Amino acid sequence: MPQSREKILVAMSGGVDSSVAALVLKQQGFDIAGAYMKNWINEDNIVGDCPWQQDIEDARAVAEKIGIEFRVVNLMREYSERVVAYLLDGYKRGITPNPDVMCNREIKFGVFLAWARDHGFDAVATGHYARRVENPGGAFSLVEGADKNKDQSYFLALINQEQLRAARFPIGHLPKPELRRLATEAGLATAAKKDSQGICFIGEVKMQDFLRQYVPDEPGPIVRATDEQVLGRHRGLHYYTIGQRRGIGVPSNADFQKYVVVGKRAADRALLVAFDAPDAPGLFTSEVRVHSLSWVGGPVTAPCLIEGRVRYRDPRVHLEFIPDPENTSGGSATVRFREPQRALASGQVLALYDGERLLGGGIYV
Repeated sequence: MPQSREKILVAMSGGVDSSVAALVLKQQGFDIAGAYMKNWINEDNIVGDCPWQQDIEDARAVAEKIGIEFRVVNLMREYSERVVAYLLDGYKRGITPNPDVMCNREIKFGVFLAWARDHGFDAVATGHYARRVENPGGAFSLVEGADKNKDQSYFLALINQEQLRAARFPIGHLPKPELRRLATEAGLATAAKKDSQGICFIGEVKMQDFLRQYVPDEPGPIVRATDEQVLGRHRGLHYYTIGQRRGIGVPSNADFQKYVVVGKRAADRALLVAFDAPDAPGLFTSEVRVHSLSWVGGPVTAPCLIEGRVRYRDPRVHLEFIPDPENTSGGSATVRFREPQRALASGQVLALYDGERLLGGGIYV
């Protein structure tokens, strides 16, 4: 039993991870309740299949099984304003936003946490594969999940110390097979449920089909970057991202010479492509700028050698972090990679690490 009966609200998505998060906290003796966050597209489902009603029923069934209160929290307006608007604005400006990272900062550990506190809860728990560690002096660190195949610390790169202080990650120490076993032994309805893919408001539909509903097409030329030859036409730069190989719309010469997107040129709305090779212009980079840096603990304000994860699922890589000298808070910086990195898209997130410990993150310029 915990020394104090901390009251925790568990964000239950209807999946097995958050179900076991609630189960673990219940078994540890905490005073908990479960809540499903009802988000914008749940009732404005123009495209895609987002089975939110089934998810609510699955989450409710788990809550009843383990004997906790369950409620549905309507965050549709906040989700629209803070995540969907950010997503659409990014694509309209020609960058590639990361709604999963923004959802964690703005919704789960933002408005949902505020709602929980307003209703008497001390903390919010999620089914993230990450670990929260208390340091001497009372501050907290965020560490990668024990299951490296499932680690989700990357998606938490923009949360701050105050948010982490009120965050709980009950399954961060578990490997996925063990989590499934616990769910099965407890008879949870979600024990064998397939993991969800992507973000719910897009469902099973491609991002292109979602964007078509909200961002007007602005056609332009498809240009080979090496010689400026026009190869075709595209419907809009927002349908493409750096490093994309499929669905470009121009044929390749052979199986071993496939085109890849290497850039976007705003002046004439040109989509720049090249054959996918180490020397493709713009495809690999050794130095990038990052802005909007956010730190889990104190900011890094002096040049140093650390590690970074350039995208989810990629391994950590060595880099030199050089904060802007005039920016003592560490809000922007230059990053130099030990090895060139492929297809870094403006608007995406670079997560920064000291070993397994997440330091924070920033957004590619």
